[in-house]
Amino acid sequence: MGMRTCLLAGAAVLALTVGAQAQTLRIGLNEDPDLLDPHQARTFVGRIVFTALCDKLVDIDANLKIVPRLATEWSIGPDGKSVTMKLRKDVTFHDGEKFDAAAAKYNLERALTLPESRRKSEISAIASIDVVDDYTIKLNLKEPSSPLLAQLTDRAGMMVSPKAAKELGANLATKPVCSGPFKFAERVQNDRIVLERYPGYWNKDKIHFDKVVFQPIPDATVRLANLQSGQLDMLERLLPTDIAAVKADKRLVLQSVTGIGYQGFYINVGKTPAAQTPVGQDQRVRQAIELAIDRTIINQVVFNGEFVPGNQPVAPDNPFYAKTVPIPARDVAKAKKLLADAGQSNLTFEMQVPNDTQQTQVAQVIQGMLAEAGITMKIKSLEFATALQNQTKRDYVASLIGWSGRPDPDGNIYSFMHTGAALDETDYSNAQVDKDLDDARLTYDLEKRQELYTKAAEIYMHDLPAIYLYHPKWLFVHTTKLAGFKAYPDGMIRLEGMKLQP
Repeated sequence: MGMRTCLLAGAAVLALTVGAQAQTLRIGLNEDPDLLDPHQARTFVGRIVFTALCDKLVDIDANLKIVPRLATEWSIGPDGKSVTMKLRKDVTFHDGEKFDAAAAKYNLERALTLPESRRKSEISAIASIDVVDDYTIKLNLKEPSSPLLAQLTDRAGMMVSPKAAKELGANLATKPVCSGPFKFAERVQNDRIVLERYPGYWNKDKIHFDKVVFQPIPDATVRLANLQSGQLDMLERLLPTDIAAVKADKRLVLQSVTGIGYQGFYINVGKTPAAQTPVGQDQRVRQAIELAIDRTIINQVVFNGEFVPGNQPVAPDNPFYAKTVPIPARDVAKAKKLLADAGQSNLTFEMQVPNDTQQTQVAQVIQGMLAEAGITMKIKSLEFATALQNQTKRDYVASLIGWSGRPDPDGNIYSFMHTGAALDETDYSNAQVDKDLDDARLTYDLEKRQELYTKAAEIYMHDLPAIYLYHPKWLFVHTTKLAGFKAYPDGMIRLEGMKLQP
């Protein structure tokens, strides 16, 4: 009995030692991601999960410079109509399949041809892909494409296992297989996504967690309470009004960085039944709505003045901001006149709003401002994924929504403002805007691109299929035990080098 007791005690000590070495990182998300297939997905929080799950051809650094990832080097052809990429040789997918030029070619072609793909317009410049050798691909372009490399720093450049993708097709999201540091283990909708360390990862020495658990918690107060109680190790998107409380808590660390995205609301201006409203069909009504809004007040009331008011897809300090279309001052009298001219002095419309704390507050502030101009805005609170589905179906009048941003302006504008593009869910269509955005893709000349984006902005900011409100800061909070995290302007959580300390 004595020997057996000693053996059991020894086993217990061993178990405790192993348990102490195993690390699980628990991250609180602002909402639940949509499909876990990089070619179909569209949510910001989904991109955070993909950063742990799926490697991509290239990435950005903290200064938005494009850096190697699965592609170790690249060159652009002298005519600007080809990109040749050398690929990393020591990479496998989570199912053990080899990553090589054939796999990269398959992924890019899937992004271009999968009926459900939302990446088509992002990389539409690609005409064909050649496998030069086992670890070299050549992208043959229809025309020069200045934003192409930037698009490949995100989901368009993420690599999934060809074997798994062929087997599951559009259902790959139910069991995604990529080549990132963590592999898919479990998903419980609106509760958790669990990833487990992939032992075959090419850069495994920089990964210190055995498991990552993403937990969607839309209520920001509850999310912070979970962090404070030790149920989470970090969270993304702290409420700016909670900054002082976090700074006063010695157990927590706040990191922030100005983002490259925007927040605003889309308006359905198309031909579906939901678009047949004064808001959708009369630009004077949309202009009146914008004039009734004070962006600075929204920033002060909801965000403690921490964010950047804006009226375009890029921030006012961005070199591609159209200076000829500045933020309009609030003018309730002019808004009322526009409504009267449109025969809509008693306008009522509905806006769908994701049911998280911050978005609800923004909607309520807008609601109050519009009321002063005689506009009744009804708030329809929805789970985030449902709101996105309504946008996809064009079953909405107005929709409060954000975009996490891309390093190249094309990634913030083209997919939303070009006729028929993947995210043109306002159904906006203007031939001159299409031409300007297409031409901006064809040149690598900075001044020419600035000129073209300004011309386009002067049109779509007059038509207003979208009303932009502000540019957020990414506010991350984590326990002092978490080391190695660095906030990036794209808002992603890069796990390499991060670890939990005793």
